[in-house]
Amino acid sequence: MDDSDSRDKWASQPLMATAGLDRQQLPRALYVVATPIGNAADITLRALWVLRSADCIAAEDTRVTAPLLKRYGIMTRPIALHRHNERAATDKILARLAQDERVALVSDAGTPGISDPGAVLVKAALSAGHRVVPVPGPSSLTAALSAAGVQTTSIRLLGFLPPRVQARRRLLQEAAADGGAFVLFEAPHRIAQTASELEALLHPERRIVLARELTKIFEAIVQTTASELARAVAGQGERGEFVVVVDAAQQPRAGMVGLDEAGRRWLQALVEEVPAARAAAIAAKATGLARDAVYRSLLEQRRQQQV
Repeated sequence: MDDSDSRDKWASQPLMATAGLDRQQLPRALYVVATPIGNAADITLRALWVLRSADCIAAEDTRVTAPLLKRYGIMTRPIALHRHNERAATDKILARLAQDERVALVSDAGTPGISDPGAVLVKAALSAGHRVVPVPGPSSLTAALSAAGVQTTSIRLLGFLPPRVQARRRLLQEAAADGGAFVLFEAPHRIAQTASELEALLHPERRIVLARELTKIFEAIVQTTASELARAVAGQGERGEFVVVVDAAQQPRAGMVGLDEAGRRWLQALVEEVPAARAAAIAAKATGLARDAVYRSLLEQRRQQQV
């Protein structure tokens, strides 16, 4: 029995046939396959079909992917494609695509290319004229957002924050000042530091949702505010990665108008002596204005001065 017969037989099993896999085509292409972020049952039937049919499976960490493949009886041995070898591995995979092979791309968990390796390969495959087929499924980003109750059409993804203090502070300051909703991923050993930084930058009542250990036994989704964020983090303990969803800033309440001319001059003098984020925090405390709004005004004023 050749590979095609085996694939057709597998797709004809009752559950697979009910999903329509026995009537679907599987063209030669690069398949970007989402895999479970915790609960192994979250993998899709189509993902299993593609992984079973692939000539090559490129994995972020073969030690993580191999047990998943074994669980579902997929015998293809994965090859490594991670941040440290992504460009070299991409060249080898492009060669396999040029030979008309089916290649499946997976990350350790979730969807490749979203804060995970894969974007370099996908871009190169498209540039070389190869077909790229998404096989959607689990994602910590969409899982957290679906349970966060964020009512906006615009959400910024920060991903994992830069390790350097200045770079991460600059990114958080920009996101806080923008006023829109944003999402970041954080490791358990750094979540307390990030919580402290967000608390210093955001209006105390800014709504935040913490999602931890998504789809796993100890899953927790907690709603809090910037002023209570550090306490909420401490209550979660250092277990598993966090998805932090910061909701959009609320419109200023009636009566919370902008600074007058004297107030603007005072704030301008202050920002010349201390960092903008610190100046905004002081001004917010003194005037009752939202810290986010003051900081946005400072950034806008700075941009206008640079034009």
